[in-house]
Amino acid sequence: MRAVFVSTPSPDDPLSVLEVGDRPDPEVPDGWTTVQVKAVSLNHHDLFSLRGVGLPQERMPMILGTDAAGLDEDGNEVVVHGVVSTPGWTGDETLDPKRTLFSELYQGTMAERVAVPRRNVLPKPAELSFAQAACLPTAWLTAYRMLFVKSGLRPGHTVLVQGASGGVATALVVLGKAAGFRVWVTGRSEEKRQAALDLGAEQAFETGARLPERVDGVMETVGKATWSHSVKSLKPGGVIVTSGATTGHDPSAELNRVFFTQLSVIGSTMGTRDELEALVRMCVATGARPIIDVELPLEQARDGFARMLEGRTAGKIVFTV
Repeated sequence: MRAVFVSTPSPDDPLSVLEVGDRPDPEVPDGWTTVQVKAVSLNHHDLFSLRGVGLPQERMPMILGTDAAGLDEDGNEVVVHGVVSTPGWTGDETLDPKRTLFSELYQGTMAERVAVPRRNVLPKPAELSFAQAACLPTAWLTAYRMLFVKSGLRPGHTVLVQGASGGVATALVVLGKAAGFRVWVTGRSEEKRQAALDLGAEQAFETGARLPERVDGVMETVGKATWSHSVKSLKPGGVIVTSGATTGHDPSAELNRVFFTQLSVIGSTMGTRDELEALVRMCVATGARPIIDVELPLEQARDGFARMLEGRTAGKIVFTV
């Protein structure tokens, strides 16, 4: 079967080790099933995998991809939940210390077929296209959990989203707007800021700009480049929810400001199967839809990876099969 995979890591030149070619059909353990993939979205996790972050040489060759939508063995339209918990685990699977994502321990979803645990298969509603549904299990689920599970914020609160154009950031804008938050964003270019406004953001600012007032919460996926601005932008008692650090994981903590103004810093990772079901229902009920920057055939995956690596994104990059 055709797949997008990596056979050896390259920390400095990730595109040089990206391969598109034939791989063996998936092996299906007991309790697992196969999904015929129709669409899969690209995430920063896939670029990290090419660099060897969290994916050592001994696990390669590894098919990339953490989420997908397609057809189950009976021809039903389905969405694939990307978090794989250990057998017998109960409760929040993101708290399982041995949890993993597709493309870490198990072959990923950027292929014509993928093996997945049966409990990781959810019905796809007819209202969502395969491409839209493929955006939900990673970036959009991450945004849903940040806003509605972890933040403690409520409709009417003001939320700042750092880095307006990424997949999680655009999801935060769309979902926040649909739920009644005042959503502000930062972006590096006028084009990115305008795109966020077009999605429903109330105000957009240059990266690092002084805000007209402090906010109730900040949604952080950028990390080192924006952390200081996030801390300084909060009202006393405000909250930062962080789910990523694409520009670096080791900023100055600014603990004096954190304790003096009694800020909360909350970590958030992906989401549960139940939360993905709730996200799907929310999309159907509100009309909120993933923003797709570009759809490309799987064979043209290199073009999509290049767009992400260069920061030329305005929503999700989706590969169709």
